[in-house]
Amino acid sequence: MSKYIPRLREVYQNKVRDSLQKEFKFANVMQIPRLEKIVINMGVGEAVGDSKKVKKAVEEMAKISGQKPVTTLAKKSIATFKLREEVAIGCKVTLRGNRMYEFLDRLIQIALPRVRDFRGVRPTSFDGRGNYALGLKEQLVFPEIAYDDVDDTRGMDIIICTSAKTDDEARSLLTGFQMPFQRTDQK
Repeated sequence: MSKYIPRLREVYQNKVRDSLQKEFKFANVMQIPRLEKIVINMGVGEAVGDSKKVKKAVEEMAKISGQKPVTTLAKKSIATFKLREEVAIGCKVTLRGNRMYEFLDRLIQIALPRVRDFRGVRPTSFDGRGNYALGLKEQLVFPEIAYDDVDDTRGMDIIICTSAKTDDEARSLLTGFQMPFQRTDQK
């Protein structure tokens, strides 16, 4: 019985890990940066008026990630937004292991090239500790979502958490996965 290994995990083990060790001169293999998790968050502001919108967002995120999302609840009541405490206002999912590598592969190879007027992701969206955040304006860029079944376009935040200590290490790790960063000469 052969165990399935995602394509990006093989790329990391065979190419990226060795190049990172040479580039940053790590003495120990445990110092080499690796992916730890990917968190996908979808806020549904319209859920205050219609609770069915959160259910639809959960269904779509489950299709995209291959894992059941958790609904996020409001922590405080805010009268200006007609928001009450403990009301569902979004959903999130944390991917690890093979699902994480599969999602990142689909994101880089399929979803990002389908974004309208795509010129690459911003190379400055690192947090200073080796984590990368990017936002998508619509969920339609994923092939799992059928255009006819969508009632509203919803954006999502994708946070890629790595074990890298610096942004440069994380940038090199994601570049090894062919993350399409913008060139610095174009804005």
